[in-house]
Amino acid sequence: MTQLLHNGPTQAPSPLFTTTLSLPGCDADAWVVVDSTVNGLAMGGTRMTATVDQSELAALARAMTHKLALVDLPIGGAKAGIRPRGAVGDRDALMRTFGQVSRPLMHGGLYLGCDQGTTQADRDTFFAAAGYDVTGVPGATRLDVEWHQFYKTMSDITGFGVAAAALGTLEAQGVRTPQRVVLQGFGAVGRAAALHLTAAGHQIVAVADVLGTIEDPAGLPVDKLLECTGIDGTIDRGKLPFSVRTHDGDRAWLTVGADLLVLAANADAVDESAVSSVRAGIVVEGGNMSCSKPARRMLRDAGHTVLPDVVVNVGGAALTGTVITGIAPSGLTTPRLSAWLRDWISTKIKKNCALVQELTASGSPDPVAELLTARNIAL
Repeated sequence: MTQLLHNGPTQAPSPLFTTTLSLPGCDADAWVVVDSTVNGLAMGGTRMTATVDQSELAALARAMTHKLALVDLPIGGAKAGIRPRGAVGDRDALMRTFGQVSRPLMHGGLYLGCDQGTTQADRDTFFAAAGYDVTGVPGATRLDVEWHQFYKTMSDITGFGVAAAALGTLEAQGVRTPQRVVLQGFGAVGRAAALHLTAAGHQIVAVADVLGTIEDPAGLPVDKLLECTGIDGTIDRGKLPFSVRTHDGDRAWLTVGADLLVLAANADAVDESAVSSVRAGIVVEGGNMSCSKPARRMLRDAGHTVLPDVVVNVGGAALTGTVITGIAPSGLTTPRLSAWLRDWISTKIKKNCALVQELTASGSPDPVAELLTARNIAL
């Protein structure tokens, strides 16, 4: 029997609980916010930035509840945050301490993965310190390799899901020609989305990172970009082909003509002030809260197709959730399980994108809210 525990759809949104973590010997603050649980289980990433706080984590944990519910996974939403008080000195020591302190929570049914500011290596470090093994969760899928090894074979899964959302929508709209794509953000999600979109025949005409925007109307060489990009998603301008134009400014990407805009970086990348500058017909929220709520509504009113984050940015969470809850079949080899998961995730994402578009076409002011209400999930 599946039992969802949260405040309920008729009550004001608030987390199920928030825990402040003490990190002995580390100059950092940390929290864990659990928005909901299903049969005692919850999951979410661990964000490490200079500004993360409990309010931000509560919003992200609620978004996790929504994402997981919309792909019918029986697990609740959560989020952890680490806020260094200065420069991070011994990163491994910080991660080990985080794992040791959060050990009771993880062994009590809470999965904490990586998120903005943390890496898979960080996650492996705090898992080891906590003595935590995903496949040790009762009822979890049994793998033929260690979890960290399996995850490496699926490290592109969130970007894969973002691309699946875009490709499914283009197909539903009857688009058969190559489309021009602008990517705002070239971290792990943006890079994976770029690879899958170009493999499907589309052109990446502009990419934005923290330094500005690079553009080539004839199509950027994605393989070359990957060679020039650091782990933080910053592109080395000195190694770019001469045909590539560079633009300064944090929103120069808005001025580039495109059919598809993939937002894969910071929250509120498109706010109300930016809506009138959006040129792409389809806007894909590949990052968390990439559009502000008013901007999302304004874009739809202006005739843009908007694919919201809670139905698009779910690949990594869905991968982990299917394994923890045992929905993914046990007994498969890694290649066969990887193929099964990609098919399952892309099918769920494409279905939800189609539902969002159907509700939008019927005049719904907030299609995601309607989908969640139908599942009795608190907004």
